Amino acid sequence: MSPRRNHPKRSNRGGPGGTRPSDEEGDISRSFSTIEEHEEGFYTVRKITGSTSTKPYRCPGCDQLIPTATPHIVAWPHDDVDDRRHWHTRCWEKKDHRKPNVQRTRNAPKF
Repeated sequence: MSPRRNHPKRSNRGGPGGTRPSDEEGDISRSFSTIEEHEEGFYTVRKITGSTSTKPYRCPGCDQLIPTATPHIVAWPHDDVDDRRHWHTRCWEKKDHRKPNVQRTRNAPKF
């Protein structure tokens, strides 16, 4: 038999408006983010652990898939949360030092 819960369940309502932000918006607003300066301007950067990554994303740096449960970076221009992108950690670190990106087709070799 499991022990009894002595604390009330959390309500599904959010703040004063009674609406709860979507999971991804809520994660961004409650997470620890840093601000970095790059050639294009200031970026808000957040490190994602493998346990919080629940779906695959495509990295804009190398155009490869970031598998589920892989630690990576989410970055967006400081003033535009809607433009956030998921990057491999190494791709983000080398962002300002890479040559212009040549887009490949999805079936092209990865080398």
